[in-house]
Amino acid sequence: MKKEPIRSPHLLDIYEKYLDNQDSAGFVNQVSQRYVQGTLQRLARHPFREVRRAAVLALGFLGDYGCNHTMGRALLDDDRTVRTLAENGIRSVWGRAGEEKDRQELAVITRLNAAKQYKEVIQRAGKLVEHSPWFAEAWHQRAAAHYALGRLADAIRDCHEALEINPYHFVAAMSMGQAYLELENPISALECFRRALRLNPDLEGVRAQVVRLSRLVEEK
Repeated sequence: MKKEPIRSPHLLDIYEKYLDNQDSAGFVNQVSQRYVQGTLQRLARHPFREVRRAAVLALGFLGDYGCNHTMGRALLDDDRTVRTLAENGIRSVWGRAGEEKDRQELAVITRLNAAKQYKEVIQRAGKLVEHSPWFAEAWHQRAAAHYALGRLADAIRDCHEALEINPYHFVAAMSMGQAYLELENPISALECFRRALRLNPDLEGVRAQVVRLSRLVEEK
């Protein structure tokens, strides 16, 4: 029996138009009018790589935390462009968990971290994780502030919490590995970096650390 050809979804037309004009707002508007998140998640596993690219890009713009698993799987896609779009998009998805007031507070905390207001980050993120302990990115933001202040054990603890809640949080795995390096614990650092690579194999800097630490551990 002759197989019917796989039909290309309309999403591909929207994506190709976006590649021509780079109009992100137009892309988001057209996708949101035609697709719900569940459909985009199914299309992220489409046989055509261009369709997967379009779906992952759309989820990065529009997806809530419910698409975290789909985006995490896309980090391992055969197509490098899909992987790159997933890496960029999943970071945005991590900030879309929970209620709107929690997301707004996380945005403030993230800006404070960027401004190096680490003590205020620790205070505000602490309140946020007390209120919403399942908010992995809040734990990670507090970990980043602890690390910047040299509180390495606290940073490791918070990164561990982030990974327990969100097993795709490769950034937390990287951060934990860096903290273990500062504590001169190459074995634990290597374990963390390997975990980050399993989640996101395109982390070339982490790959270099794995090679270096593997040699170091073998020599001891």
